[in-house]
Amino acid sequence: MFINKRLYIVVAVIVVLLAGGYWWNLLFPVGQVCLFAFLTALVVDIYLLYSTKDAIKVERFCSDRFSNGDENDVRLDVESKYRFPISLEIIDEIPDIFQRRDVLFYLQMDKAENVDEPQKSFVRYMLRPTERGVYRFEHIRVFVSTRIGLIARRYTCGEPKDVKVYPSYLMLTKYELLAISNRLTEFGVKKIRKVGNNTEYEQIKEYVKGDEYRLINWKATARQHKLMVNVYQDERSQNIYNVIDKGRVMQQSFNGMSLLDYAINASLVLSYIAVRRDDKAGIVSFNEEFGTYVPASNRPNHMQTILEALYHEKTTFGETDFSALLANVNTKINKRSLLIVYTSFATVDSMKRQLPYLLQLNKRHRLLVVFFDDIEIKKYVESKTDTLEEYYRHVIAEKSISERKLIVSKLKEHGILSLLTTPEQLSVDVINKYLELKQRGMLT
Repeated sequence: MFINKRLYIVVAVIVVLLAGGYWWNLLFPVGQVCLFAFLTALVVDIYLLYSTKDAIKVERFCSDRFSNGDENDVRLDVESKYRFPISLEIIDEIPDIFQRRDVLFYLQMDKAENVDEPQKSFVRYMLRPTERGVYRFEHIRVFVSTRIGLIARRYTCGEPKDVKVYPSYLMLTKYELLAISNRLTEFGVKKIRKVGNNTEYEQIKEYVKGDEYRLINWKATARQHKLMVNVYQDERSQNIYNVIDKGRVMQQSFNGMSLLDYAINASLVLSYIAVRRDDKAGIVSFNEEFGTYVPASNRPNHMQTILEALYHEKTTFGETDFSALLANVNTKINKRSLLIVYTSFATVDSMKRQLPYLLQLNKRHRLLVVFFDDIEIKKYVESKTDTLEEYYRHVIAEKSISERKLIVSKLKEHGILSLLTTPEQLSVDVINKYLELKQRGMLT
């Protein structure tokens, strides 16, 4: 049994009335009447709350695994057997890692018609994890009060539950649904014009808005009396490897998520897109030494293999060893492939230290180096300067921005493809680059 604030207020008023009787006699009998009414209401309140056994039931419904960086739905279903209206205060004991203090819900429920037909309601909220791992939900605490509201009865509902946070698999569902309805442009995925003849004839279909006019098959159009176009498919069964740097440079965070997690989410989405386009997707990770290796494949259960492999990846505090990456890639990957390396270069010098290894990788494979632009530095540069010290800091920040642009040009000079992007745009930009390379026949 828990005491509500209303009880303290009523007791304080009664005390004031009884004490005031020493100066004004009329207040003392009024205080006595109020005390009697208070005790009666308290007994009635206790009886109403505790006369029904197991009157409240709350169940938590959520997925057994959460998607990292996405909003995940949690639903609390509430049932009441009380034969009178009640007020509920529901506290869901979510994992400590969320550090949220607002998972507190107030609910009003009408009376149940009978014990066999409880009154039902629900509460829904969203959780956004920013780290992969195992999260533990504890019990659901429910505090029930009647309309009298002097006390509350506590119920402990729900069972503790462990939830695994995986790389962003919800993004896969979004891409799949938009791909089916031909609406991928809503995510920023561009339509790339096909250049050259690196395609194979597939079929003839009816023209729809957006098809290229140059693909119209006039003979088929004359026979069918409606516009028909030729459909070509890109070359298939090309190897796409997402190569993820797990060194300390990937520990930098943006919106609560590390660069490693952004790279993992982008790798998962790109692997899915590649498999859907009949290419083979694989995963490579490295830090001080060569790490995870998942051979490129497009088997039906291959995405689950990639998901499980990415789930266990963690950053370290060591210096990334690109020589170990080069040695193992040359040993394990024999067929020419597209290697998409997710890393972070802050300066030209840091890139030059790894350039010999990148050049060797680019000789045997098609290499795409993906590194990150710093949004916070850009915002700082755009802010106003009021003092000389701030002006010098702006100069340093602008130099950092120009360094990243210089890295892009230096890599281009050596024939290495590069992509400078922001963490939040990473998935879309990488997919666009993959589609561009594929449709321009640059993967081989």
